[in-house]
Amino acid sequence: MTREEKQAIVDELTQKFATYNFFYITDAAGLSVASINRFRKLCFDQGMEYKVYKNTLIRKALDTLDADTTAMDEALKGQSGILFSQDSGSAPAKLLQRFYKAEAYGKGVTPKPTLKGAYIDTDVFTGSENLEFLSNIKSKNDLIGEIVGLLQSPAKNVISALQGGGNKLAGILKTLSEKE
Repeated sequence: MTREEKQAIVDELTQKFATYNFFYITDAAGLSVASINRFRKLCFDQGMEYKVYKNTLIRKALDTLDADTTAMDEALKGQSGILFSQDSGSAPAKLLQRFYKAEAYGKGVTPKPTLKGAYIDTDVFTGSENLEFLSNIKSKNDLIGEIVGLLQSPAKNVISALQGGGNKLAGILKTLSEKE
């Protein structure tokens, strides 16, 4: 590979890192061609992209990010593939878990592709032990929806109380006026 080709790949990765706020680095070594093709199809169906890159080129592209990515150095050993997602930080983790179920990995078997690291809005997570945590992260839209729901709830209660109270007050006044 020539120096120009390497620079083109680093530029491509740099652009993807700037475009995608969420990406996971995985190790797919040991997967059969059929398995990796099923994984790529699952990624494509979910609107994600999976591609294998050289670790040195990934490192050069990571250095262009504003965040501290030195913790990713642990993840950049062996074969590395990057799973890009624009939707949410948990979508790739859920995709990996779904793939593990589909491939029916048993106990004691290390599922592949193995999560080596994840970059979620400038936060870096390393190691496959974070997969469960990453799958439970809520997206920005989910959090905004919850906040809006929480903010609307007290307002709805006040409005319904005022409407209900107004009817009660009118009923009490009517009853009092009929008594006289």
